[in-house]
Amino acid sequence: MNNTWTVPGYTHTRELGSGGSGRVVLAVHDGTGTAVAVKYLSDRMLQDPAFVREFRAEARLLGGLRSPYVVGLYEYVEAPGGAAIVMELVDGISLRALLKQSGQTAPEAALVLLKGSLLGLAAAHREGVVHRDYKPENVLVAADGASKLVDFGIAAGRGTTPGVAGTPAYMAPEQWQGRPASPAADVYAATATFFECLTGRKPYDGENFAELAVQHIEAPVPETEAPEPVRPLIRRGLAKAPEQRPENADAFVAELEQVALAAYGPRWEERGQRKLAALAALLPLLFPSAGAPAEGTTALATTTLSSGSSGWSPGRRGWLAAGVSLVLGAVLVLTTDAIGDTPGGASALSAFATTSPAPGASPQPPPTPSASASPSPSPSLSLSLSLSPSPTASPSPSVTPTPTPKPTVSWSPRATPTPSATPTVKVLAVGVNLTQSALASGQAAVTVKATGSGTVKVTVQWFTGDARNPFATPDGSGTYEYTGAALPAIPHTFTGAGCFWGVRVTTTPAAGDGPAQDSMQAKRRCVPA
Repeated sequence: MNNTWTVPGYTHTRELGSGGSGRVVLAVHDGTGTAVAVKYLSDRMLQDPAFVREFRAEARLLGGLRSPYVVGLYEYVEAPGGAAIVMELVDGISLRALLKQSGQTAPEAALVLLKGSLLGLAAAHREGVVHRDYKPENVLVAADGASKLVDFGIAAGRGTTPGVAGTPAYMAPEQWQGRPASPAADVYAATATFFECLTGRKPYDGENFAELAVQHIEAPVPETEAPEPVRPLIRRGLAKAPEQRPENADAFVAELEQVALAAYGPRWEERGQRKLAALAALLPLLFPSAGAPAEGTTALATTTLSSGSSGWSPGRRGWLAAGVSLVLGAVLVLTTDAIGDTPGGASALSAFATTSPAPGASPQPPPTPSASASPSPSPSLSLSLSLSPSPTASPSPSVTPTPTPKPTVSWSPRATPTPSATPTVKVLAVGVNLTQSALASGQAAVTVKATGSGTVKVTVQWFTGDARNPFATPDGSGTYEYTGAALPAIPHTFTGAGCFWGVRVTTTPAAGDGPAQDSMQAKRRCVPA
């Protein structure tokens, strides 16, 4: 573990977590006093050029993303003594810690969690990046209930084929099969996490790698275990074929908003965020700002395996898939046993982790590995699956080359941290004007009046209805970001049969004068033929 070299210009406060690939510390920027999270690559990983390249690539990826739903990058520093990513400190707890405490969440809270992290995925998808490791450990929940996506350690470019990688309980069928990375795989993993929030359990609980792979590839989607109003999201997001899922996170957000609005009304998001904040408040000592002592932890995925039969039989094609998965499991065991000081022991599992602790992630006790990493049935299994045909994809501790001295590499895709890392925007008023642009189309002109700096999230909801209630039937929704520049006119094609159209606009943070809404009669639609 790298315990000597530190990034110049920062004073360390305490360690937030550590694992086989590195450690994360809480630090303060000397020039501004801003609290940050510094992610160090371990000495062991520094000896492997492949891991250094992946670490550097993660930093460059974060530097290219601009979203309030993704942890921000301040600086990347690489020197002969070490490598580090300086990131925004998210004063929050992992969704895993929250679920461990509460078991599950209410549907509105789960929808808010899913939407927030999906918006983070959407920012990556727009840049052609697939996260590949969406799971509760990589979603942070702040004290106000807002969520943020972290850890792009095994992200890949869309359409690339970097090998089988991910966390087994959340891997899409095509990930198990080593097919090219696609945003639809992230949608699958996000839906699996959403299902876990709703039910308190993962969608599939195979007793070994083979059964788990077969279930993800062939088993029916367990949508009936989720509340009825949100089952369409479960059914779509966990579809076996990627083309049957929403094509990316943006498309899934649009479906989510329509389902949530129809099922829980226009204030679902506000209520859901309050419920999340209440759950997070039950774990005050796990927040980085609480000053709790750090505990050793890893970024390993945890898959809980049931001891009973699921009552589901894979059939002939399933056994074929099981055979393929057993081969993957055997490769995993051989790879894991070849790593670390103690074959099959804790150091082997820790060294194999390809993701590292999330910035600001709550300290959690390290998982207790079994005596063997065999894929045979066991009560529990903790590891991160990352296989690749490339011989450099896994570290090789048996060979320890002396790194060639090189000059310090330091680049900051963003400005130096400012004293206030939290935007202080306040929305005073919001307005909307709805006009008809075609037989079945209209557009909304939205105005936002705000003070301070930061991003305002603007949600536009469309409706159709009759003269007595133009807001009777939801007809879609969309979310936009206001950063000070005027929003362009927002078009919409109505699908409902009502003669009246309506539009409602809400903002986050909420506007001082409340939601804005407007309605009109779709005259050409209502003229008798």
